[in-house]
Amino acid sequence: MEKGEVFISEKDAVTFIRVKGNASFVCAPPLRELAKKLAAEPFGGLKIDLEECTWMDSTFMGMLAMLGLNAKKKNVPAEIWNASEQNEKLLCGLGLKKVFAFQSGEFGDASDAAAASNAATAESNARNVLDAHQTLMDIDEGNVQKFEKVVEFVRKDIDRMEQDKKG
Repeated sequence: MEKGEVFISEKDAVTFIRVKGNASFVCAPPLRELAKKLAAEPFGGLKIDLEECTWMDSTFMGMLAMLGLNAKKKNVPAEIWNASEQNEKLLCGLGLKKVFAFQSGEFGDASDAAAASNAATAESNARNVLDAHQTLMDIDEGNVQKFEKVVEFVRKDIDRMEQDKKG
């Protein structure tokens, strides 16, 4: 399995994201941090290039959903570019067409994009998984049945980790 990488840059208040390889929960932490930042600050739009993304898990797609919802709340454009047929089908099947416009063609200028760090603790990863799946359930009612068990399991796992910290 080819490790996923996320590259993030900004130009003229628009955030550009390029995704390469297999996009999983492992490369989702920078997207969660970006979602928090964009929720708190004004921004002019979001462009995500999936041309080199070979696969995505539901956590990663949930993080994309968080970003798309932030853009929708601020009434700025959110676009997914060059998604493969499989990836577009996955994203649309989870309701992300409600928050993203799907485009194809030349992605644009993200030449200064830096690889985002994927470092995260087990608890942070669990919270990312929880937030991502909760967002997917919020974005489309049809996702509740798909992910309610995941959310329940991860909540219990987080509770266990918190209890272990208390000793």
